Order: sequence, then C-alpha cells, then structure tokens
Amino acid sequence: MNLKKPINQLIEEHQTETKTGLRRSLGPVNLITLGIGAIVGAGIFSLTGIVASENAGPAVILSFVLAAVACGFCALSYAEFASMIPVAGSAYTYTYATLGEFMAWIIGWDLVLEYALASATVAVSWSSYAVKFLAQFGADLPPELITSPFDPVQLSDGTVFTSGIINLPAVVIVSLLSLFLVKGTKESASLNNFLVILKVCVIILFIALGWSFINRDNYTPFIPENTGEFGHFGWSGIVRGAAVVFFGFIGFDAVSTTAQEAKNPQKDMPIGIIGCLLVATILYVSFSYVMTGLVPYTEFLGDASPAATAFAVTGYHFLNSALVIAILAGYTSVILVMLMGQSRVFYSMSKDGLLPAFFSDVHPRYKTPWKSNLFFLVFVSALAGFVPISDLGHMVSIGTLFAFSLVSLGVIILRYKQPEIHRSFKVPGVPFVPIIGIGICVFLMAGLPLESWERLFVWMGIGIAFYFLYGKKHSKLGQQNSNNQPK
Repeated sequence: MNLKKPINQLIEEHQTETKTGLRRSLGPVNLITLGIGAIVGAGIFSLTGIVASENAGPAVILSFVLAAVACGFCALSYAEFASMIPVAGSAYTYTYATLGEFMAWIIGWDLVLEYALASATVAVSWSSYAVKFLAQFGADLPPELITSPFDPVQLSDGTVFTSGIINLPAVVIVSLLSLFLVKGTKESASLNNFLVILKVCVIILFIALGWSFINRDNYTPFIPENTGEFGHFGWSGIVRGAAVVFFGFIGFDAVSTTAQEAKNPQKDMPIGIIGCLLVATILYVSFSYVMTGLVPYTEFLGDASPAATAFAVTGYHFLNSALVIAILAGYTSVILVMLMGQSRVFYSMSKDGLLPAFFSDVHPRYKTPWKSNLFFLVFVSALAGFVPISDLGHMVSIGTLFAFSLVSLGVIILRYKQPEIHRSFKVPGVPFVPIIGIGICVFLMAGLPLESWERLFVWMGIGIAFYFLYGKKHSKLGQQNSNNQPK
C-alpha cells in the first residue's frame, strides 16, 4: 500500500506543532538572508576555482547560468508547495503528500546527501581558508591535522603533504555551529543575518576592486577545447560544471525546511525562496567573471581557496586578511543554514515515525530539535574530517538534483489530483514549467561522474533497507491506517 498523508492532516499537525513544538520567530528578511546565507558560499569561494580548472575554464560563468536556470524552474515548485503546506520537512513533506510514504522516505534519505554533505563540503573549504589565514601570522598547524587521509594539502612553504590524519579545523567549526543551533532558531538567524551582510559586502568589494585588474587574455579561450573525455572542458565541461556548482544553489531549499518556524509562511516563503535565488545568481556570475579574469584558470587546479589566490594579484595586500576573514564568515553562514535544514528534515521524519523518536525531541527551553542537532554534529564532523572535498561536492549535487526533480513532479500531480487546495503562490505554465525543471535536472545528473551515480545507488540501498527494517514498521500513518481497517 502506498500511504499518502492528506494535505488537511499536514495542516492540522502544523497547527498543533505551532502551539507545542518549534517556535515561530522568522520574518521575511530572515528567510531571504537564510537563503542567501546557504547559497552564497562554497559555490563562489571554492567550487568556482575547481570547476574552472577541471571542467569549464572561464566558461564556468555559463555553468553558473545553466545551473541557475535549472534552479529557477525548481524554485517555483518549491515556492508553491511552501505556500500550500507550511510545515517543516521541505521536499520530504511535499513528497509524502503527493507520491506517498516510500518515495517520501527516499527523498528524506536523499536530503542527507543534500544538507549533511553540503555542510561537510563547506567545512572543508572553511578549514582551507582558516589554515591560510593562520599561516600569515606564522601559526602553522600540524599538517596531519589539517587534511583528511585521502586529500593532499599544499603547505605554506609550497610543499604538498599527503599523509593527513583528520581535518581538525573542519570538525571544530561543525561542532561549534551545531551547539549554537541547539541554543535557538532566532539566535541562529540573527548570527546568520550578520554573516550574510558581511559576506555580500566582501563579494561586492571583490568585484568592484578586481574589475580594473582583469586581464582579458585570461578569457582566451573562453571555452577550452575538450580533452577527449566527457566533462573535461568543451561544452560537456560546461554541463558537468553546472552539475557540480548546482549544489551551491540549494539555499532556497533550506529556506523551505524552516516553514514551521516562519511567522507568516504562506506569504513570506515564496518571497524568501525566489528572492534569495535571484540575488545569489547575480553575485555568482559577476564574481566568477572577475575571478577568472584576474588569474588564468589553470592556476586554480587543486586550490581549495581560489578567491584569495585571485585577489592577491590586485595589489591590495592590506585587504587580504580582511578578505579571508569575511570569506570565513560567509562559509560559517552556509554551514549554519545547512545544519539547520538537515535537523528539520529529520525532525519531520521522526514525527512521522520513520526515524527514532529522539530526532523530534524538542528542547523544553530553547524549542529546538536539539538531539537531532547533536547527532549531526557527530555525523557531519566525521564527513568533514575524513572525506575528500571533490567527492563530497559531487555527492551533494546528485542528491540535490534528485530532490528537485521529485518536488517538480509533485506539483504536477497535486495540481491535477487536488486542484481545489488554496495556493498562495502558483507555478505558472503547469505542467510545462515543472517538466522543464525535471528535464534540466536529469540532464545535469547525466553530466556527473559515474562514481556519483554508484554512490547514490549504494546510499539509497542502505536507506531502503532501513525503511523496511524500521521505518515501515513504526510509521504512524501506517499504524493509523491499520487501526482503521475493519476487523
């Protein structure tokens, strides 16, 4: 039996939770800055250099545009769902109402790739910048403690170290932010607002000061010739680059996970989702254009902190330290929002009985899912400490694209099955706009390496096994339906 949770039941549970569960403390400005805080980070400061050097060259700009267009179609679907079903859980909750419990479990399990791995990816980049910053003052950390066992790192003297034990700075930042999230949503949002303002100001400063130092020769060739392997430059490199940087746009998804903590979700969620995506796209394209114009794209190969490398050629050396500090602040906001989104997804899954009850335990004073926060403190710290950044980035991208595809499909299904439901925001051109979103997501997924697909299937296999061994047996909706069956 494919169990589906009725929309009216979701709304009733949402109203009950408003009185006894998570605290409503987020206004429209908080939602927009949460989205920008999640979107603008690794995609600009780290993966821009990786994609330029490995996949697209200066045409990384086109990779960002392609990813943004795909994201825009999907963002409209998220906005409709968020205005219609203003509860925590994001794509998991939407899928539960349209495609049923099993697919909801699949998408919830998939969101671990999207949020937890995104947190870990950004934490690794945060560590790279932190190590560079400390090295400027002669504080060189032991090389064994600044990289995973599988990731080489370039030391301040130029040598490459390949025998790491753990990326300790990445573990520390994940742990500190997880503990901060336990303290409260409003406090976390206030911290994020400050970090976002700082981060956006620095990006604008980078663009404004760097523009006059652009060397047009660095744009030639704009699309480097393909090496003979799919995804390594040429047009296929642009496609693969878009698939990789796509994960940098998932901030609007994180906004939807906080719907149950928004003051007026029906009105403000679409504003937050679409608004943050527009701002982020403008910043991404402008930043990548300047960065690849300052330094030849080949110099970013293996560099996890390309923004600092590019800005060094401007001659504004007195701003280098300030730039790195602001970048660290920006990364911090990304990790914060991703960890928040992940804990809210598991909160919803736990409330439905598909995960153990402790994931939905709300702190009696702080009104946060504190045990879920502590669980991901351990889980994400382990990923950040021991897994290479390139593998993390690819896994996040494929998980995100899969989630977006299902949400777009859900909009089509619910429009035709339950057209009478009130929608404060509607996707225009249904079914064509959601279908285009699905098509672009599938197209970008096809551009990812085979290893990403293999890991996705392995991860999903583990999740399906857990569902049948635990989730299905403890499903509250399943138990409710069983009790209602005639004896």
